[in-house]
Amino acid sequence: MDDLRYPIGKFTYEGDIAPEQRRQWIQEIAALPEMLSEAVRGLNDVQLDTPYREGGWKVRQVVHHIGDSHMNSLTRFKLALTEDRPTIKPYEEQLWAELADSRDLPIGPSLALIAAVHVRWTALLGSLSDEQFAREFYHPGSGETTRLDRCLGMYVWHGKHHTAHIERLRERMGW
Repeated sequence: MDDLRYPIGKFTYEGDIAPEQRRQWIQEIAALPEMLSEAVRGLNDVQLDTPYREGGWKVRQVVHHIGDSHMNSLTRFKLALTEDRPTIKPYEEQLWAELADSRDLPIGPSLALIAAVHVRWTALLGSLSDEQFAREFYHPGSGETTRLDRCLGMYVWHGKHHTAHIERLRERMGW
């Protein structure tokens, strides 16, 4: 079950984040839309409505979740860059995944949204100084204060994590 839930493992990164690591992560943020598009290429509605694991979201919901999540993350970056340690607004991702746009809508609009968000996000990330990457926001749900450079790594992992859900399902199902 853990392998199906965390096919690439859980996010871990401790210590200082070097500029070289940030540059790598920015490249991976830029590459995610194409990786995700490739992972879902050719899937039909029955396949898109298949959960990636028992009790998990359907592939369709995973794609829409990535759009929701990464859109929220870009906003959180902008808040942290323009406000002093802002408290961000958490959202109930499990409930969002059950709304009609996540449950029923074709994935094309979310693939386009993810591509657009990542173009904007990559441009923003490429412009940040070391001091800006050290800026933080507070997440009231987790009670943690998070630096933007660490958040960047978490979202690189997040995109790969959900893309791997789809890729592993395709492998198991022979799609």
